[in-house]
Amino acid sequence: KDGGGKAGVVIVCGGLQEAGERKTSLAHQFVEGEFLEGYDPTVENTYSKIVTLGKDEFHLHLVDTAGQDEYSILPYSFIIGVHGYVLVYSVTSLHSFQVIESLYQKLHEGHGKTRLPVVLVGNKADLSPDREVQAVEGKKLAESWGATFMESSARENQLTRGIFTKVIQEIARVENSYGQERRCRLM
Repeated sequence: KDGGGKAGVVIVCGGLQEAGERKTSLAHQFVEGEFLEGYDPTVENTYSKIVTLGKDEFHLHLVDTAGQDEYSILPYSFIIGVHGYVLVYSVTSLHSFQVIESLYQKLHEGHGKTRLPVVLVGNKADLSPDREVQAVEGKKLAESWGATFMESSARENQLTRGIFTKVIQEIARVENSYGQERRCRLM
């Protein structure tokens, strides 16, 4: 083992094309340290960042997808060579939560129903008065997938680094459970 590796992570946001709903970029906040007001949900962005965990260095390649809906056909680039996923829904949109459930099933089937390193994120936690999805619902869904659940606010930079640290840990956990070397590639 070399103590680190490359990791390809796909960040999939569900159902955020509804009227007035905007995707906030956790990836942009994580890499650039700034919140983008009025972020465009129809644009796919890529980012790279080196993350050090203990003595290990990980080269992350992040793909922040255009918002997906339950009818989206997921491109092979979301599956082939990808080691982990950050699945994001808005706590202010029950629809986005339902779309993420559907998209997870497509990813799971695309990977041959193997264990997937996933962090489920309820974003916009700073908008609690407008909440349509309770934290307990997100936690229950993540547990049914064997995934990690977190709530965050990209606007307030709550837990942004922790989300990406957690996906690296999930990748290592899943790959180690298969007895593989701890190298990972995130897209």
